[in-house]
Amino acid sequence: MPVGDIFPELALVVGAGLVVLLASFAPLGAQRWCAALAGLTLAISAALLSRQIGAERLTFQGVWAIDDASVAARLAILAATGFVVLLTPAWLASDKRHGEHYAILLFAALGAMALAGAADLLQLVMAVLLSSVTGYTLAAWHRDWPLSVEAGMKYFLVGALANVVLVLGVILVFGLTGESGVSGLAAALADPARASPLLTLGLALVVAGLAFKLAAVPLHAWLPDVAEGAPAPAAAFLTVAPKIGAAVALARLVDLLPPDGDALRPLIAILAAATMTLGNLAALRQEDVRRLIGWSSVSQSGYALMAIAVVSVGAGATGALIGFLLAYAAANLAAFAVVAHLRGLTERAHYAGLLSERPLVGATLVIAFLSLVGVPPLAGFFGKLGLFLVTIEGGHAWLAVVAAANTALSLAYYLRVVAPMAFGEPKRPRATLSRGSALAVGLGAALVVGLGLAAEPWQNALAGARLLP
Repeated sequence: MPVGDIFPELALVVGAGLVVLLASFAPLGAQRWCAALAGLTLAISAALLSRQIGAERLTFQGVWAIDDASVAARLAILAATGFVVLLTPAWLASDKRHGEHYAILLFAALGAMALAGAADLLQLVMAVLLSSVTGYTLAAWHRDWPLSVEAGMKYFLVGALANVVLVLGVILVFGLTGESGVSGLAAALADPARASPLLTLGLALVVAGLAFKLAAVPLHAWLPDVAEGAPAPAAAFLTVAPKIGAAVALARLVDLLPPDGDALRPLIAILAAATMTLGNLAALRQEDVRRLIGWSSVSQSGYALMAIAVVSVGAGATGALIGFLLAYAAANLAAFAVVAHLRGLTERAHYAGLLSERPLVGATLVIAFLSLVGVPPLAGFFGKLGLFLVTIEGGHAWLAVVAAANTALSLAYYLRVVAPMAFGEPKRPRATLSRGSALAVGLGAALVVGLGLAAEPWQNALAGARLLP
């Protein structure tokens, strides 16, 4: 058995176990060493994973995929988790369960990585469950704070429904085809004699189950509450890492469908339009910056679905999807880093005058928002440009028009925050969190700008990315 193929994931399991042991015996003042141990674990896992760059195979009896999309997504998840670890120690400094947080975070990253590498429907279910259970815990971490408990409960209830839908879909697909692995499913779905409305229904239910992890319509309602109520570092993680894994898992499923004659691609295109439009319209009304970022994150899921709708139809769709996810992750993490650095400052009015009081922090939030809109030369522009091109090439020009209209609409609500930051007067001095959060703010800004300036190399590297089988 090729155990070495999952050494990156095994490193997370071992590291999480060591973190739990350290957290059990270390006094509160020493709990921050758990963050260092978690960071070391992530670095080891990333080093092991980097050895799989360029590899392409199905392993472990065909249930685990190692390909360009899987490796890139798992590296992005590890990087995002490391970024969140940097934000966390000062945020949870007085929390008695401080050290345990990092173990849950590592297991949540493991769930997201398992999603990205899943090449079997049964493994997909286990990955979704692991990602969900740990996500509920992270969302409701501040159990004495009603908003955090509400976020965790809503995440749990929507997740329970979505997971049931996913399992029903897997049962239908497995029962009708006798296959659960992607290789067998690809052959079964390509056979016209095995096509049936029930099989289409089963696949649609699996898509709906994964839409929950993406926070796509109609299973999106948990995300704004989690963005508002979860600890800011955890919110940064939950709005990025599971979404990367779920997007790759959904793309791998859609890639199995015949390019013509299936009903799911139009359904996903409609979901994309509905998700980005609803997210943007809801964000327009927000006075809470964290909820605004949450609704913005919903709308960004709609953009990701654009590429998924044309996977294997539009050339380069997989690379465009990965490129967009990288750009989105960098901008969203940078925005939450600013929120965390300002100790969770959440009212829009409280950001007035931030650019004059703390220019670097304010500039980072502006850069993050402009990248999320897709303004050149930031990373988001190149991420969205790739999506637009493959969507038009894949025959969904109408979806590209809807996305362009939504991009213009999104500028309005980001400017509602940026304008007071630039022209308002600070009402009171704003406290900041720590040197670690300041470093995260700077790192976030550098990532957004750097990915934009170095767009050509990473776009060329992702151009030929494909999904197995």
